[in-house]
Amino acid sequence: MPLITVSYASSRQSPLLKADIASAVSELTAKILHKDPKVTAIIVKSVDASDWFAGGKSLADQRLASYWIDIHVTEGTNTKDEKAAYLAAMFQRMAEIIGPLHPETYLHVDEVRGDAYGFGGLTQEWRYIARKRDVASERAA
Repeated sequence: MPLITVSYASSRQSPLLKADIASAVSELTAKILHKDPKVTAIIVKSVDASDWFAGGKSLADQRLASYWIDIHVTEGTNTKDEKAAYLAAMFQRMAEIIGPLHPETYLHVDEVRGDAYGFGGLTQEWRYIARKRDVASERAA
């Protein structure tokens, strides 16, 4: 159920580039962070490489690509190892999709408290408590 925002700059252009990025992000988020793709929302935004500066020069001048991925997940649902693996795998996959990456390329896993985060009008904490209550009811039956 994460919300993921991907901003990227690349000289590569393709009508399917944004869809390819969204697909890769969804796949790796499911595989490594164990998030259900059915409730994963991804926003993909393109930034002109001449408008993205890293190390004091535009990416266009450096002929490099970059991205900023911001993913919101419920606090405590992923280990440090999972987050590290996610960051490494995403760097490799995005290099394949958008081109050679500048080393100043970022991914932020933002862990949000369950009582302050949710979708469909319900917090994740509420969903957790409801699941526990349902399990307890089934055991009692």
